[in-house]
Amino acid sequence: MISQEEREDLELFSFIFGACIGSFLNVLILKLPFYKSLLSNKRSKCPSCGHLIYWYHNIPLISYLFLKAKCSYCGVKISFQYFLVEIISALVTLFLFLKIGLSQEFIFMCLLSYVLIVLSFIDLKYKAAPDYLLLIALFLSFFATNFNLLDAFKNAFLFAGALVLLNFVITFYIQNIKARVLKDESLKTQEALGEGDIPIIAMMGVILGLSSGVFAIFLAAFFAIIPSIYSNIVKKDMQTPFIPYLVLGFYVEYFFNLETFTKAFY
Repeated sequence: MISQEEREDLELFSFIFGACIGSFLNVLILKLPFYKSLLSNKRSKCPSCGHLIYWYHNIPLISYLFLKAKCSYCGVKISFQYFLVEIISALVTLFLFLKIGLSQEFIFMCLLSYVLIVLSFIDLKYKAAPDYLLLIALFLSFFATNFNLLDAFKNAFLFAGALVLLNFVITFYIQNIKARVLKDESLKTQEALGEGDIPIIAMMGVILGLSSGVFAIFLAAFFAIIPSIYSNIVKKDMQTPFIPYLVLGFYVEYFFNLETFTKAFY
């Protein structure tokens, strides 16, 4: 049994650890889509001026704020993605510790979360996700679940199969409602979900179970509506990366269990 003071120290450590991991995740997000080697002795450089970045300019979260989001040498703005990935990684690690404590489940949920963060940002940027990362996420979910292995497999297959029906429903929304709202005939031939969404939806079934998993998927669809319409109108981009919203729906349901709350409310 750990004391309150020790627990508070572990909470702080989990936040700092998550932020440091987030810094590494930024490297993965930048390099993995281009199959660049991660084993390099070269120090980080500013992508604008090429100046070496010293360690004290590369401290997670702190350096970004201290430098006011600008390179200290050339003054070019640093992408907000660096800070966002680090703070998300830090908060997710902290919330996981608060929810399940220091355990084997915590370790696997952290590993799964870091993979999901990388997948989300790659999908946001390139509207595609590496297959091997999707498989890693699905594989890790079987170690992080509270369900027995047989039920976890059953949930995964049920969710992967249900994707066909879900794709039909959301595609119907895009091809009819959204096409009329935006007055864009090209949307009538667009499908909502891609093959990359299948492993993520299966992962949600493994971790959350059937009822909570379904609720998380519809949360994801709800979260995606406004950004999707914004992207169509402002950016004229008809493709909406769905993995980030699936991941968001997953974590909202995982941490807050809204499906149970909704049942109790009604």
